Amino acid sequence: MTGVVVTGGGGGIGAALARRFAAGGAQVVVADLDGDKAAEVAKEVGGTAFVGDVASVDGVAALIESARAALGEIDVFCANAGIAPFGGAESPEEVWARTWDVNVMSHVRAANQLLPAWLERGEGHFIATVSAAGLLTSLGSAPYSVTKHGALAFAEYLSATYRHRGITVQAICPQGVRTAMLESTGTAGQLLMGASAIEPEQVADALFAAMESKQFLVLPHPEVADYYAARATQTDRWLGGMNKLQRKVEAALEAE
Repeated sequence: MTGVVVTGGGGGIGAALARRFAAGGAQVVVADLDGDKAAEVAKEVGGTAFVGDVASVDGVAALIESARAALGEIDVFCANAGIAPFGGAESPEEVWARTWDVNVMSHVRAANQLLPAWLERGEGHFIATVSAAGLLTSLGSAPYSVTKHGALAFAEYLSATYRHRGITVQAICPQGVRTAMLESTGTAGQLLMGASAIEPEQVADALFAAMESKQFLVLPHPEVADYYAARATQTDRWLGGMNKLQRKVEAALEAE
């Protein structure tokens, strides 16, 4: 039986991933800061709840140790936990540090714990929930945008370095998803992503479709591929378009 760990599994995309893996016969560890939510999803999928913070070395180590005790082997690790604080360059140092720890270093620390056993076995699967912000950018949250670029870069590094040794790496990059995170963005988020927002279950569907071919980029919003290409090949035009969106957001916020 496949052993799967999902961080941020108490709701949203994480819960959808936990349900989908469990439906396929996997044994799932549902990790979340919110113990009640982790326990609820774990009970639903017949898995194990882990309550803890993956923003530290000790927190990640405790999760891996607990998951190995529950699963025997960790076959799939879904680095899904993430935070998106509002703000730009003026954001306090502690906000930048925590966002970096959750959105990037939790991936690095998990991989550090997992890779030795995976490389010895010649098999392992690391799934990073990156967001389209990692391919493009995220208006309204510089810490989120910057760290999601970092998460994508780390996933690319893992894939380029270890794919010939049996390690599969995938990066899930949706735009708006109807989760508590999207709700927290208020008017700005709804203006930018509300119309195209999808359900968490659709993200899980996109991942499982991509798993069949071991495709690295998982794009629940296929149009992101075109935006990504435009960003690379028509950078100034793309930045101009993003600035136009920024002005729309500012106008909407001023009108409130």
